[in-house]
Amino acid sequence: MNALKQYIDLYDESRDLIELQAPALLNNLRRVAREHLDNATLPRKGSEDYEATDLEAVFGHDYGVNINRLPFEADPAQTFHCDVPNMSTCLYYSSNDAFHSSAAAERNIGQVVVEPFSMAAVDYPEMMTAYYGQLACMSDPTVALNTLLVQDGLFIYVPDGVVAERPIQLVNIFNAALDMMVQRRLLIVVGKNASIKLLACDHTQSPDFRYLNNQVIEIVAMQGSTIDFYDMEESTPLTRRVSSIYVDQHEGSNVLIDGITLTNGYTRNNYHIEVNGEHAETHLLGMTIASGEQHVDSHTFISHNAPRCNSNEMFKYVLNEKAVGAFSGKILVKPNCPRVEAYQGNRNLCGAPTAKMYTKPQLEIYTDDVMCSHGSAVGQLDEDALFYMRTRGIGIDEARRLLMQAFVADVIDGVRLDALKDRLHYLVEKRFAGTLSNCAGCMATCKKS
Repeated sequence: MNALKQYIDLYDESRDLIELQAPALLNNLRRVAREHLDNATLPRKGSEDYEATDLEAVFGHDYGVNINRLPFEADPAQTFHCDVPNMSTCLYYSSNDAFHSSAAAERNIGQVVVEPFSMAAVDYPEMMTAYYGQLACMSDPTVALNTLLVQDGLFIYVPDGVVAERPIQLVNIFNAALDMMVQRRLLIVVGKNASIKLLACDHTQSPDFRYLNNQVIEIVAMQGSTIDFYDMEESTPLTRRVSSIYVDQHEGSNVLIDGITLTNGYTRNNYHIEVNGEHAETHLLGMTIASGEQHVDSHTFISHNAPRCNSNEMFKYVLNEKAVGAFSGKILVKPNCPRVEAYQGNRNLCGAPTAKMYTKPQLEIYTDDVMCSHGSAVGQLDEDALFYMRTRGIGIDEARRLLMQAFVADVIDGVRLDALKDRLHYLVEKRFAGTLSNCAGCMATCKKS
């Protein structure tokens, strides 16, 4: 059975209603997406780059879709009090697929624009037309499905020369008393010599329902811009997430993307980065801690399309019990792109013989005079180190926790916000100790009022 068919049929039957509540810009591209989905199928387990992920099964469940745009009954800013100690942020929320802003964010946003697509299509029509849907690849059926069904999104724009004074924090909340799929969409445009730091955090309010977040994020980094994007997932075993991030880097831009999974159900993260300008710098980091029957699959692609640029990529997994991890990464250096420096690493720790890790690092180079390397490793905790620590009076459980924390420490240390870095060290410690519960904390400490 083609899992996409139920959603294509839903669109065909409800097209007028879906398009009535969305900007014309989204509707025009929606029709292109419909054509791409005509003969599309979702990959099954065992296909290329999907060794461990069965997207046909992920989307095959009968999820509800909020095409009527029913409002969220409560104010998420009152329900969730999110804070990173010692760091002030401009706070925004999405409840399912509807965006909200806190009063504090609206008062302090300054020159940075943060508004729904429905407003941005009126306020910034040329920019939305120039960038919406131009990076995301519709040959990926999950991207085409997002484009087909999305009815709104969030537009973040930093004008030329503007340095955002405070990080922007987006807390994504699943909150529905039924199984639901949402199409979340972000478009981030950072102008020349501008700078911004963003934190996105996924939470699930109820552990009793099946949720699917099919999201697409497009990031444009103009000449000399700096972007930090921290993407964190702390959800429940019944939550599914398919996230695709596309980045366009111009000359001299500096982009850091850091994906962190502490608790989840089934996750597929796609990263596609086009380095299109000289002297651009890319940092792509990922950290996964998984146990039980959690599943996290990361697929990365960095294309160096210009000379004299560099990228640094590192993904680390710690898997326990029956958790499954997968990493498939490729670095491409195109012809006539000398002086590229690129590194790709994938290091994995299986804390139990029942945990499984699939890894496939790749390099594809068509230019001389480059410095590129890649590598992967899968192993278990060092028995000699465990023995040494036990001879010093440290219990076996504590010794295991300390070694696992040390294993992921360098990924956390890549965070360029000191307060967030400290918070993540604390959360990882709690996660390994088994005391981190859903919505108990993450970079946005969520407490139900």
